[in-house]
Amino acid sequence: MKVIKNILGALYLVYFLLLFIITMLVVIIPIWIISYMKEPQRSAYLHPVFRLWMGVFMPLVGCPVRRRGTEHFKEGENYVVVINHNSLVDVPVSSPWIPGPNKTLAKIEMSRTPVFGLIYKTGSILVDRTSTESRRESFTQMQRMLDMGIHLCLYPEGTRNKTGKPMQPFFDGAFITAIKAQKPVMPALIFNTGKILPHNKKFWARPMRIHFHFLPPVSTEGLTLKDAAALKETVYNMMEQYYTSNVNKKLA
Repeated sequence: MKVIKNILGALYLVYFLLLFIITMLVVIIPIWIISYMKEPQRSAYLHPVFRLWMGVFMPLVGCPVRRRGTEHFKEGENYVVVINHNSLVDVPVSSPWIPGPNKTLAKIEMSRTPVFGLIYKTGSILVDRTSTESRRESFTQMQRMLDMGIHLCLYPEGTRNKTGKPMQPFFDGAFITAIKAQKPVMPALIFNTGKILPHNKKFWARPMRIHFHFLPPVSTEGLTLKDAAALKETVYNMMEQYYTSNVNKKLA
């Protein structure tokens, strides 16, 4: 039975990757055109393309996305959306299903990948983590996006959670950015992506429904950089408690 399960998981992953490549080749031309636009127009046109792409792709691979809490996004307001990070599958879920144009912070290495690299850098703020100057510039770019009314989509754990804990400790960057811009922090949780593509299995995946929940935003109005640690702790505790309370439930 285990051998059959491993074979089926490998076959599913091949199907997943092939369909991703095929659908990517369909959207690459409009994304290439959009890449020449300046912000905020670029993000405004890119978001519906991403949403359409993933809105077709994810159900076709048996991983439909169900959202909860989108009513927390208020018209005319933009947010620093902070999300837990369990799997590479988080990426095609998070940005397209955040309500409205958004930018994510991404490692520059992936932008060098043929074809996909164009998509990656068009929708991201790139950072070279080995360069102090690049990290400083990425903070400037994030502030600029917030000033333009674009959401930020950030993973405060910094990397995928491969521990047995609900989440890893958060880094400060997202919270410093939110305070500097005086923008609310929107906590968000993604469920089941770690089960779809487990980090402890090689070349294996499985289809499963994904749940993406947004929690009430935390205001940064009047906060200073001295409050960053307290803000981080507040958001972490909100997310950990919600995740722990819901991870084993059969979500609708």
